[in-house]
Amino acid sequence: MPWEAAEVGARCAAPWAWLLVTLVLAGCSDPGPKPAELKAFKPVAAARVAWSVSAGASGNYVFTPAIFDGDVFAAGGGGVSRFDVASGKRRWRAELPANTILSGGMTVGSGLVLAGTAKGVVHAWSLDGAPLWQSQVSSEVLSAPAVSDGVVVVRSGDGRIHGLDAKDGTRRWEYVATLPPLLIRSSAGVALSGGSVFAGLPGGKLVALSLASGAVLWESALSTPRGETELERTTDVTTTPLVEENGVCAGAFQGRVGCFELQRGALLWARNASTASDMGADDRNFYFADERGHLHAVGRDSGATLWKQTVLAYRDLGAPAATGRFVVVGDFDGYLHFFDREDGALVARIALDGGRISAQPLVVGEGNLLVQTREGTLHAVTVR
Repeated sequence: MPWEAAEVGARCAAPWAWLLVTLVLAGCSDPGPKPAELKAFKPVAAARVAWSVSAGASGNYVFTPAIFDGDVFAAGGGGVSRFDVASGKRRWRAELPANTILSGGMTVGSGLVLAGTAKGVVHAWSLDGAPLWQSQVSSEVLSAPAVSDGVVVVRSGDGRIHGLDAKDGTRRWEYVATLPPLLIRSSAGVALSGGSVFAGLPGGKLVALSLASGAVLWESALSTPRGETELERTTDVTTTPLVEENGVCAGAFQGRVGCFELQRGALLWARNASTASDMGADDRNFYFADERGHLHAVGRDSGATLWKQTVLAYRDLGAPAATGRFVVVGDFDGYLHFFDREDGALVARIALDGGRISAQPLVVGEGNLLVQTREGTLHAVTVR
């Protein structure tokens, strides 16, 4: 996709019916290790911004844009917008009522534009921005809904998974997991494939559900709680599952990264790791950032380490993505960092608007990315 490029230069745990743990490595009273300083290097690739546009501030929530029919859809600031992907020109914006806080989105599919709110309301719009329906689920929606075969699947902050009718939002089924005493506050969503719903659970398990009925197809343990205190034993699956041809893969906080057979849930491989953001993938490797800010590349077939990059230690990295020969990841200070996928060498860096980059960059063709920051700016970035 040709873009005309122009160069541009801890919250504490919240009381719910159970204790909801915010991911802070050293607790609310301790700032923890100092983030690594960005050191000068000789770039061997050039990253540029083609256009930038405001989609509305994200606050403490993580929004990922979605692509459909040559346009990009983005949520933020109490509304959703549709932009031309080549120029950033806004086609429409649908506003929500005052004091409505969007907290999970975006998803576009089956003729629907979908997002969820902090009060657990799922909103559906048409592709031209007309409101279609609203549906109440059990609690705050922290991740983007998913839709397939007439079913909208929504994960709520209390660990429940809801199946809604795509026509009118009525409830078709609900899955209720057994919860440990502590939960990680996570924006991990669900993955849909082949009539199944794949989701990571609190307590380190991965589950496959029937998309049509919500019935459990299999449940497998990715990580087992260890330690003496409840905090030490917290090991929730905190990534949206990655569905491969014959497997489904995920990562857990204070646990492991691993892959399971798609049909039966048998473990294919696993390795010790602690991650709190989604994994990236290309045709050969998986990429993930651990809790120390180290970026890892591991083989898709075995989980064996290919390289580890530590130059961004404790910079609170978001979810990485792979595009062409590059792996890209954002940090807490609004920088995008590009690494060579072969050896992990740092090859380019670009500063955006200074807002934290938690969401996974959306790849739009080789070397083209859409990046949404917590400040609410949507950037189209190219790297060559």
